[in-house]
Amino acid sequence: MPKFLCSIPYSLLIRRDKNHKSSVDTKAKALLPSRLLSGIINLGLCLSVCHFSISKVDAAEDIYLDYGIRSALIMAADEEGLTPLNFFKHFPNKGIKVNSERGFEIIENLSDMIRETNQMISEIEKEAQKETLESTLPPDFSQPGNIAFRKQLYTMRDTKRKRTFPLQVYLPELPESNTPLPLVVVSHGLGSDRNSLGYLAKHLASQGFAVAVPEHPGSNSAQMQNLLAGLANDVTPPEEFINRPLDITYVLDQLAVIYQGKLNTEEVGIIGQSFGAYTALALAGARLSFSQLEAECKNLQESFNLSLLLQCLALKSSETTTDLKDERIKSAIAINPLTSALFGQEGMAQIDIPVMLVSGSADPITPALPEQVKPFTWLTTREKYLTVFKGGTHFSVLNESSGSIPFPQAAVGPDPKIGQKYLKQLGLIFFSAYVKNQREYFSYLNADYGNKISDSRMPLSLLRSLDGLSLINRGN
Repeated sequence: MPKFLCSIPYSLLIRRDKNHKSSVDTKAKALLPSRLLSGIINLGLCLSVCHFSISKVDAAEDIYLDYGIRSALIMAADEEGLTPLNFFKHFPNKGIKVNSERGFEIIENLSDMIRETNQMISEIEKEAQKETLESTLPPDFSQPGNIAFRKQLYTMRDTKRKRTFPLQVYLPELPESNTPLPLVVVSHGLGSDRNSLGYLAKHLASQGFAVAVPEHPGSNSAQMQNLLAGLANDVTPPEEFINRPLDITYVLDQLAVIYQGKLNTEEVGIIGQSFGAYTALALAGARLSFSQLEAECKNLQESFNLSLLLQCLALKSSETTTDLKDERIKSAIAINPLTSALFGQEGMAQIDIPVMLVSGSADPITPALPEQVKPFTWLTTREKYLTVFKGGTHFSVLNESSGSIPFPQAAVGPDPKIGQKYLKQLGLIFFSAYVKNQREYFSYLNADYGNKISDSRMPLSLLRSLDGLSLINRGN
């Protein structure tokens, strides 16, 4: 028999008028940008371990549950800190039941995953060290180039999809030439905006790349703020899994018209983070697998992989498109991608262009082992790379912008400037090799280069194969 613990009194934070409409207290709204958002990742981890169930008094309470969760978050963060106990204390219901036996089972399973991940990271480090060569230090590719650039802001209006969104284009100011500028597209993650990887766009532009950065309207920071303010029902509309790649396709179509051959829109590189990494992989040729999603999402409550909460939303989409590949995308970098359920092994195997997966070993949102390391072995393209930041998190490369969601230091991990420096180096080398076709850069896409630029505060490993690793060979 399961053991259940604790009974929690009502919080008075939720206000309801005579028509039973709910609203969040003014004090709560004031706290949304700071304390709630800065602790939401910590709470998400706590809830995934606790797996609590709500004991409702009557069915009418259903419509208040999302506000209740939000209010409990706010009160806990405001008064005593965001922990599971404080969350339960402030939850606006007459009772919450916590299955302690199931909680301990989940903790044990989570411990197994952490142990496997640590073992895998250790093996990856050892494998990377085998390629260390005695040679001089490579150039510092994190330094900005000497090419001036300008920014151009456009409003994209896709009337067919009834979708309007901003597009920031970074344009190098170079002498007139018959050779079109090389083009890279940047896709931001869930709850971010077009500025979260703006430092990378500027870096590439200073090196002669045109960079296009759209802001996806259904999964940007405004969408997250609307969710937390009670103005949206989902963290992102399910159709966003289709709309995001189509945003990029539409952008490429429009850039070809606007710039009339001045940009090379036929041989494009793409880089994305988190949901943006999914977007990049879908455009690179990874196919959605609804059968894989159904299988993985049947026991969603049994999983401690938080990324499945987002991946399984795709099952609610009315769209059934599985192939979102754009032939104009010729190379891709995917940072902290979510892959296991959306694509699975069969879907990832469809990618036939150069691709780099970037992973953080301490990423609690898209865990390294199931979402990047194992999926890397599913890739069949010959030109594939895996980069692992030891101690890196889901936010290690992001630049906090005015509209993006702030996170606590524990969630961010080591100084983001380390991850940003890595990304400027790797992004420049990868796209110089595969978009500009500058062959000399291929000599840096190896473990030896990764070892030379590695920072002890967040060590970096760069590999092209995991065939020699024992965990992979055992089929784990």
